[in-house]
Amino acid sequence: MAKPTVTSADVARAAKVSQSAVSRTFTRGASVAQETRRKVLKAADELGYRPNALARSLISGKSGIIGVLVAYLDNQFYPVVIEKLSRSLQAKGYRVLLFMTDQGDQDAVVKDMLQYQVEGVVMASAHLSSQLAQQCADNGIPVVLFNRYIATSPANSVTSDNLDGGRMVADYLIRGGRKRISFIAGFEDSSTNRDREAGFYKGLAEHGAVCYSRGVGAYTQEGAAQAARELFGETKKPDAVFVANDHMAFAVMDVLRNELNLHIPDDVSVVGYDDVPQSAWKAYDLTTVEQPSGPMIDATVDILLEQISNQDVTRKAAVLPARFVERNSARKPVD
Repeated sequence: MAKPTVTSADVARAAKVSQSAVSRTFTRGASVAQETRRKVLKAADELGYRPNALARSLISGKSGIIGVLVAYLDNQFYPVVIEKLSRSLQAKGYRVLLFMTDQGDQDAVVKDMLQYQVEGVVMASAHLSSQLAQQCADNGIPVVLFNRYIATSPANSVTSDNLDGGRMVADYLIRGGRKRISFIAGFEDSSTNRDREAGFYKGLAEHGAVCYSRGVGAYTQEGAAQAARELFGETKKPDAVFVANDHMAFAVMDVLRNELNLHIPDDVSVVGYDDVPQSAWKAYDLTTVEQPSGPMIDATVDILLEQISNQDVTRKAAVLPARFVERNSARKPVD
């Protein structure tokens, strides 16, 4: 026979407290005396009581769930972000419900997510139509685009300063004596790629230079590897390449060294973007631009919880400073 379900009333009787005291003990942020809490938790443990979070959310109207939508996890930046974001939200009493999608109809996945009564939505490496973002806002559900922004969207956004990051790359390569500097792009229509490329061109222009050649890797290692083969297949090869993220830069470095027998950084400088943990590995030792994942996550959580608490979804855009990380994949400036 199945073991009878232990109810909150059973716990209240065992702890000699009211049933409302049991409810407050297991409700996030509720006020309850320390001695009462101790007795309730002791009785619950002895009886094997587990509160029904779903039932409680139906009563309170608050699920305590933040939906997170991710388009791909190949880029090592995003697994790190999801772990840190989950831990940060858990420390605030929330739980993460993770959804995976592709680059297609992401609105459909968000609509599925909303059926779980999520209190907020974070979209990492993913897009949301302005119409659905507005519907979320109208229903008091804050949406944060992480590492993306859409200027015309009512959704919040948190990014690093990709414009300045791209500018710093160009400045470093020029000061390192490089003349034929190429660029390998990610997704053409992503705000991260657009801003990194625009900042890169601006930095080159400040030194009276222009981009030598350009390829597209679409934020994939296969695409980046093919772009490298094409760019460096010319008779007069680039002597430096800025790759729009580290994930692609690793593939570019592998092609340059293992297929084309070029020496890094003697023959060619390579710079990435993100500063994922693997960038510091000796095999790559990648010069790159750090996205401040910690402050970006803090800003994301602050925006979500403030708008959930105030029930006021008003668009905010947080832009955190990027930091250039000098390692050994690019020739160092002499000054």
